Amino acid sequence: MTFDTVVGQSALTTTLKNAVKSGKLAHAYLFCGPRGVGKTTCARIFAKAINCEHPTESGEACNNCESCQSFNEQRSYNIFELDAASNNGVEHIKTLMEQTRIPPQMGKYKVFIIDEVHMLSTAAFNAFLKTLEEPPAHVIFILATTEKHKILPTIISRCQIYDFERMTVSNIVGYLKEVAEKEGVTYEEEALNVIAEKADGGMRDALSIFDQAASFCQGNITYEKVLDDLNVLDSENYFNIIDLALENKVAETMVLLNDVIAKGFDGGHLIGGLAKHVRNVLMAKDDSTLSLLEVSDQQRQRYKEQAAKCPAPFLYKALKLMNQCDISYRQSSNKRLLVELTLIQVAQITQEEDTPVAGRSPKRLKSLFQRTLTQQVPQNKTAKQVAVAEPVVPKTEPTEPTAPKAPTAKRQSLSAMGFSFSSLKKRHESTKTSDDSDEIKITATDEGSAPFTQIELKTEWNNMLNRMPQSMVGLVARLKNITPKLLDYPNVEVVVDNQILLNQLKQIQGRIRATLANDLKEPNLTLSLRLTQGSEVRKTLSKKELFEKMRKNNPAVEKLRESLDLILS
Repeated sequence: MTFDTVVGQSALTTTLKNAVKSGKLAHAYLFCGPRGVGKTTCARIFAKAINCEHPTESGEACNNCESCQSFNEQRSYNIFELDAASNNGVEHIKTLMEQTRIPPQMGKYKVFIIDEVHMLSTAAFNAFLKTLEEPPAHVIFILATTEKHKILPTIISRCQIYDFERMTVSNIVGYLKEVAEKEGVTYEEEALNVIAEKADGGMRDALSIFDQAASFCQGNITYEKVLDDLNVLDSENYFNIIDLALENKVAETMVLLNDVIAKGFDGGHLIGGLAKHVRNVLMAKDDSTLSLLEVSDQQRQRYKEQAAKCPAPFLYKALKLMNQCDISYRQSSNKRLLVELTLIQVAQITQEEDTPVAGRSPKRLKSLFQRTLTQQVPQNKTAKQVAVAEPVVPKTEPTEPTAPKAPTAKRQSLSAMGFSFSSLKKRHESTKTSDDSDEIKITATDEGSAPFTQIELKTEWNNMLNRMPQSMVGLVARLKNITPKLLDYPNVEVVVDNQILLNQLKQIQGRIRATLANDLKEPNLTLSLRLTQGSEVRKTLSKKELFEKMRKNNPAVEKLRESLDLILS
C-alpha cells in the first residue's frame, strides 16, 4: 500500500517519493526488471501518490482523501490499468488514447498503467508513439515490462527508466520473517533460506512458496518438511560429494548418487546444484568474495570450512567437468551414465597418476574403485627392452610360389633387423650405465636412426596414398599398382609404365619425397622416377588371376580353400 512496504528497491522508491514531494513529474515512466520484484506494485503506489490531495512530507499517499479511498476501493476514474499481454492490438491502444483527451474529474492527473508493454504489436506501438510524443498535460504513462529489449527505441527514449533489482536471499528471508510473525507461523531460518533460494530473486514467488509451505507444515515451517514439499535436494549431499571426491572415494560417491536418484531427483538437477555448490566453495576461499554467498550465516561458515580443505585447481577442474556435463546432458541418450562418469572424473582429480605403462598414454583412465595389484620389478634384475625383428627384405623381382617345405628353425640376421655389429656396439657404449652392465639396451629413441626396409617403404607408400586428397583419387588408383623399390640405401626408385603418369608424378615429386622422408625418418632419402624398359613390361594380373596362379603352383592353397569352404570376394 505504501512505498515503505516495497522490499529491496529502496533507491527507486526514494526517487519516486522525492518526485511526488517536489511535484516534478515526467509524462512517462518505464519500470523494468525481472518478474516478481514489485514493478506493477510500485506503479500503483506511485499513481495513488500522484493524485493524493494531501501527500505526507515523505512523499507517501495519505490514504484518507477521496482520491486515495476511491483508488483503494477500486472505483477511481483517474487511474487506468491495461494488460498489454491480452490487449495488444492497435484497436485497444486507440481506445485508450481516446480517453487521454478527457481531463480528470478529480485530482490533477490521469495515470495510465500499461503492464507487460513489450507484448504490444508493432502497429499498437506506432499508434501509442504519437500520443507519447505530445501527451496532454494531465496525462502520465507508467509502463512496466520484464523484457526491455523488445520495446521500440523511440518509446524508450521518451521515458524515464527505472531498473528494478533482483531480490537478494537476505531481503526475502527478512520479509518472510515479518510475514510469518504477522500470520502467527513458526519457522526455522534454514527453511526460509530454502524458500528464498527456490524463489530465485522474485518476492512474489517467495510469498507463493511460503503460503504453500505453511499449508503443508500446518503452521510450523521446518527444514525437512520444506525439502519434502518443494522436492529440493538437501545441501548436505553436495558437501558429502565434495568430501568424498577429495578422498578419491568413487564407490561411496556412486552409492550416494544412487540414493539421490532413488528419491526421485534428476541427475541433471544434481549436477546443476553441485556446480552451484562448488562455485560457492570457490567464493568462500577468499574473505573478499565471501559476501557473494547468498546463504545463511551458518551455511556460510560451512562453506568456509570446506573451502579450506579444497585446493583451488580441484575446484576449477570440477567446475569445468560439470559445465561440460550440463552442456551434454540434454543430448545424451544415457543420462545417468553421463552423470556417473562426471562424478568419477571429479573424484579422480586429486588422485595420483598411475605408473605409466609402455605403449600407453599417461592420461588414460585411472584406477576407479580401488588400486589394483601393481607389478613390481625385482630389484636384482634389470628390465630389458626387446627389439622386434622385422621381416627380411624380399627380393625386388617377383618369384613363383613354391610348394610348402617342412618347418625349420627360423633364423634372423642382424642386417635383416636393420642393425649391424658395429652399430650395436656404438649404441651399447652410449647407453652403458655406471655399473658397467654388459646388457644391450635398444630404446625407442633409437628407432629414428635405424635404416628402413623395403617392407617399411611399401607400408609408408600405401599410407601416403590413403592420405592423399579426394581430388587425386584417379592418380591414387594408378599409384596403388606401383611398388617403389629400395636401391642402394637411402635411394628409392619408382618405375611407371606410361609417360602421362610420369609427368603427373614429376609435378608432385618433391612432396612425395618429403612425405616419405618424414614418415621413414630418413632426411637423406632420394626419389627417382623413370619409365619401364621393354623387358620390365609385365601384364598386371587381377585378384582372380593371381589366385588361380597360386592354386595352380601351390596345391596347399587349394586344399586350404576347400577345407574352409572359402570363396574369393
